[in-house]
Amino acid sequence: MDIFGKIKEKLSNEFIDIVEWLDYTDDTIAHRFERYQNEIKNGAKLIVREGQTAVFVNEGQLADVFEPGTYDLTTQNLPILATLKGWKYGFNSPFKAEVYFVNTHLFTDEKWGTKSPITLSDERFGLVEIRAFGTYAFRISDAGKFIVDIVGTDSNFTNYEINEHLKSLIATRFTDTVGEANLPIELYAANTSELSDTCREVMAPEFESVGISLEKFYIENVSMPEDLKKEIFEYSRIDKLDLDKLTKFKTAKAIEAAAKNEGGTAGAGMGMGMGFVLAQQLGGMMNPQMGGQPQMQQAQAAVPPPMPVQVQYFYAVNGTQQGPVSFDQLKALFANRTINRESLVWKQGMANWSALQEVEELKSFLGGSTPPPLPNS
Repeated sequence: MDIFGKIKEKLSNEFIDIVEWLDYTDDTIAHRFERYQNEIKNGAKLIVREGQTAVFVNEGQLADVFEPGTYDLTTQNLPILATLKGWKYGFNSPFKAEVYFVNTHLFTDEKWGTKSPITLSDERFGLVEIRAFGTYAFRISDAGKFIVDIVGTDSNFTNYEINEHLKSLIATRFTDTVGEANLPIELYAANTSELSDTCREVMAPEFESVGISLEKFYIENVSMPEDLKKEIFEYSRIDKLDLDKLTKFKTAKAIEAAAKNEGGTAGAGMGMGMGFVLAQQLGGMMNPQMGGQPQMQQAQAAVPPPMPVQVQYFYAVNGTQQGPVSFDQLKALFANRTINRESLVWKQGMANWSALQEVEELKSFLGGSTPPPLPNS
């Protein structure tokens, strides 16, 4: 560009007499009005539309702030800037100043969430972890403070640039708030509206400190591990149930399962015995006036003896230890001549290995049973 082109550019930009900003985006918060060497013509028109605030900055220092309206830029309308520049008698030539337009409309549906689980202490479940997410809405309440503290020299400051800072602030304050609330763990998910209002009150002053107003804050969900959720549901049901009725119901189900057991005569006997107990309990519940209650308590107090433990035997074949086997299996081994009366056997409680014919309960394998002699009279 030749010297005449530069002069033409300077003059065409220097004498632009309208300062305004048309926002065609949804995410721009602050925009710097660009012109040649930041020079503004004396008496130029400043147009600030609804949802905007214009901020004048002189050499990095905050000057005048304009709300929506149309203004003539003279020393009368720029008192702070005139003082900073030392204009005692007005000015007739173009002046330099940075002009920022700040978008003051409501920014809605902004997302937030906890990046990592929050650890809380519950009296019943111990240390538990929860996560939360939701939305919030904000607007710029103090354009001058926002420009100085947040925007700085950024010529086009967007919503994305401030969101990361705000989301970190929200997550930190949310963690502090739920930690101090000390609620039972199940109430965090059931009282999201009240918790949302409390969190907004806690966070609002920190937003205001940088010129931002936190208009809305919503907790959409508070989640926890599935196993903890199941424990809470179970605890809630038990807390509401009549424990005596629950015990009777569980007993009836156990009896029903035992009665269906096809484990032989022992299972059948147990099923019959428990059936009698059930009959007594049901009779007591249906006829409390006939003394059924003491009978039911007595039946509940009866505890069967422990099941007998089957004896296991070890045996030796060609000098090699085999087993363990049950009594019936050992008898079958004797019958097919895998072992004989001389074979060594051992069971728990015996000090040493002994020949099969010397073990009292195994003598029945040898055939016949001779009673001992009668005692002398």
